[in-house]
This record gives sequence, structure tokens and C-alpha cells, in this order.
Amino acid sequence: MPSPIDTGPTSVQRQARALGDPTRHAIFRHVAAAGEPVRVAGLAKHFGLNHNAVRQHLAKLCDAGLLIEDQAPRSGPGRPALQYRSSPEAASAWDTLGAYSQLAVMLAEAISSGRSPREVGAETGRRVASADRADAVDELQAEMARRGFHPRRVDGTSSIELVLQRCAFQVVALANPEVVCQLHLGLAEGITDALGGDVEVAGLVAENAEQANCRLEVRRREEGPVPR
Repeated sequence: MPSPIDTGPTSVQRQARALGDPTRHAIFRHVAAAGEPVRVAGLAKHFGLNHNAVRQHLAKLCDAGLLIEDQAPRSGPGRPALQYRSSPEAASAWDTLGAYSQLAVMLAEAISSGRSPREVGAETGRRVASADRADAVDELQAEMARRGFHPRRVDGTSSIELVLQRCAFQVVALANPEVVCQLHLGLAEGITDALGGDVEVAGLVAENAEQANCRLEVRRREEGPVPR
């Protein structure tokens, strides 16, 4: 069973303590505003700190759930470098560019262009898909994690489900679930299309936003065409 998601007062207090240090707070805001993962060397140069000091600050920010540590794409021999990005829900909670801001951009695009939410989501998915991941499902899971859905992968015999354990846009989804769900269905379709692999999106089974656990269903193309 996956660990329960920590969203209670203790989590907020831990994050507040981590951000109480001015340098750590500045690092967090810099990473959140960067728009792409950052590495220790870049932070050390920007803030004029040695690498060990930056690593200590990053460790505390990661422990508090404010930043997420990933491995950077391999660019040569040896272990891949580590890179850091802001947690989507933490970024929103502490007034930085977060998941709700990304949602607002997609909604504005749908309104101004007259296209459907699904079409706009697909365009966004094609744009953000990372070819560095060999597996399209891995990339899809990573993108849903970046947007705050806490996806849990369930491999079946003929299909794969990503169970979205948290609704990252609960307030908006409760008011207009069709629009929010269609945006993210399109996002998933755009990611798999861009990677050109053997995976396609079979559908999104929506649940009540307060309960979460919507299921994004994908399957291998050799299983036959997906009915539309």
C-alpha cells in the first residue's frame, strides 16, 4: 500500500520552519521560478555559496516536501547528476508559480483560441513531453507527478492504470469537472503522441474531486485500436 499523503498541519509547520531561513527561502523561490530543474552547481554560482552549503539547504527543502530531487538525463559516463524542482502543491501553497498557474494558462488558451480543452491539453502535452525517458508511461507518470496528482502506477495484463491519488485542482474540478478532466486527458494524449512509442491513452475514469483516485488508462498499441 502506498504511504498516505502528508497534507496536514504538521507538513505545513515543517515547511514553514524550512523556509524560516532566509537563504533557504531564496533558494526555494529561485527553483520554483526557474521553470526547469536546477542543479547544485547553478545554485552555488547564483547565490555565491559552496556546494556543500547548497546541498544542506536542498536536503532540508526536500525533507520538508518543498522540493523534489530527480536524476538528470545521462550525458556521459558516470552517475547522472541530481537536479531539483519545486513540488507543485508546495509551490502553489507558498505563492510561487505552481500547478494552478499552469492550469490557468491552459484555460486561457482554450478561451482565446476557441479550441476544446482536450485539444489545448494535447498541445501542451506534446510541448512538455521529455524524450529523455525511454518509456512513455514513465514520462506520463512523471508529468502527472509534477502537476501534483500523486500518480500510482498499476500494471495489468493488457493495460496500465495511473491512479491519481490526489486531485491537484479540487476547487476548480468540483465546479467544472468536465473541463478539468478533458484538459488532462488531452495532456496525456499529447505526451504519448509526442513520444511516438507503443503506448496510447485509452481513457480517463473520473471520480469525485474530493475523493480523488481518478484512473488514467493506457495500453500498448499492439493490443489493437482504442475505440473513440
